This record gives sequence, C-alpha cells and structure tokens, in this order.
Amino acid sequence: MSQDITELMMAAIAAVIAETQADGDDPAQVARQPGAAWSQDHRRQMTGKTSLMNARAGRSPWR
Repeated sequence: MSQDITELMMAAIAAVIAETQADGDDPAQVARQPGAAWSQDHRRQMTGKTSLMNARAGRSPWR
C-alpha cells in the first residue's frame, strides 16, 4: 500500500514541476536576478558603493 502512495506522490511532484517549468520563468527565481542596470546602479549607490558605470569601467584595462 505504501508503495502505491509513494508512486502517486512522485507522479504528483513531477506533474507540478513540469507545469511550473512550462510557464516560462520560475517565479521563485525572479527575485534572484540582478535586474535592470538602473536598479543595480541605485542599489549600489544606496549601499555606498561606486556607480555601476564606474564599476564596469574599472575592470577594463587601459589601452
């Protein structure tokens, strides 16, 4: 009996995962993305760091 329940639970979990991935982006992962350059820049400035433009330019070597 418990084997049947386990198989049904696995099938239900697989169906939920398949349905959420079929919609496109996982809503739980959206907040982990860095976001637009505007929002990254403002987040950096509010925490006392240099602007995003300066941070990106600082990594490139002088030519």
